[in-house]
Amino acid sequence: MWKLSENKSWEHLTQIFDWVRDMKNVQQDKIYHAEGNVDVHTQMVLDSLTNDSTYQLLSEQEKEILWASALLHDVEKRSTTVFEPDGSITSKGHSRKGAQTARIILYRDIPTPFDIREQISALVKYHSLPLWLLEKPDPLKTLISASLEVNTKWLALLARADVLGRICDDKNDLLYRVECFEEYCKEQNCWGTTKNFATSIARFSYLQTENSYVEYIPFENPSPLVILMSGLPGAGKDSYIKKQYDLPVISLDSIRQENKIKATDKTGNGQVIQLAKKKAKEYLGKNQSFVWNATNITRQMRSQLIDLFLSYKAKVKIVYIEVPYLKLKQQNSNREAIVPNGVLEKLVTKLEVPSLTEAHEIIYEIGK
Repeated sequence: MWKLSENKSWEHLTQIFDWVRDMKNVQQDKIYHAEGNVDVHTQMVLDSLTNDSTYQLLSEQEKEILWASALLHDVEKRSTTVFEPDGSITSKGHSRKGAQTARIILYRDIPTPFDIREQISALVKYHSLPLWLLEKPDPLKTLISASLEVNTKWLALLARADVLGRICDDKNDLLYRVECFEEYCKEQNCWGTTKNFATSIARFSYLQTENSYVEYIPFENPSPLVILMSGLPGAGKDSYIKKQYDLPVISLDSIRQENKIKATDKTGNGQVIQLAKKKAKEYLGKNQSFVWNATNITRQMRSQLIDLFLSYKAKVKIVYIEVPYLKLKQQNSNREAIVPNGVLEKLVTKLEVPSLTEAHEIIYEIGK
């Protein structure tokens, strides 16, 4: 069974993890966190979580996932905390950045099974959603999108512990919001599960279209399929393509080699992308399926390409390739075009694993 740490005493955690030690130096606004700094708050959240009767009914592995998520939920208040001119203290963006940090820690420093790591990262990312869901412009779409990444039952447990683990005047209101979140999840069939759609096209159409109807089932026209590869350099994308697909491949690495453009040449890379998009448009115009082979490790990089493919009514399948960190470094060193260690490390910190909100289909090919 996976555990972040066998010894869960706070003294031990502060000794072995610098990111836990950092919590003691991060102040919080007294209006919302009169208990003190992030160190104090996190310990209170852990106590509240482990004393929760629902938590105690979980399996041992599920408890470990929730416990690790609670420990990490405010990890990036250290980098996002701002002392505002009016005297207030804010930490905007700490959840999203914390999710990235959790992924890095559980990939590089504490090797963690993919499914467990991504669930912890998602819990950190969405830990405050139950408190603010009904204030979102489109609560239902926000909930359905989140449910594709995170277990909403566990999310409610974490959010409740987050509220109980603080001292504030609006605690009862916040707990009521968590209760409302639970009821809304149940009402929308998203409680501990993902929303069930009739087809992948119906799901993706709903998520991509403003003012869309959740039960609408679009008519499926014949369309080209674009396989969008995603993964760090050295993960094994080329080998996977050779084994799985007999389709034309648009490879950014091949275009660089053909045009003698170095990966570090920013101007040249812009030219590579334009040449690749030109070729993609040719295939799409002929209704021809193909593979787009590049790292595509951030959502922004993928979304720009997916928007292009969708403009031609294509279906998009993302294939995400991953191997353990040490194997990644080894495979990278054996590549013909080796990525410098410093560049590879930077890419690891930027990695955003694709989610089902981004495409019609996703395949996770996770090596050992």
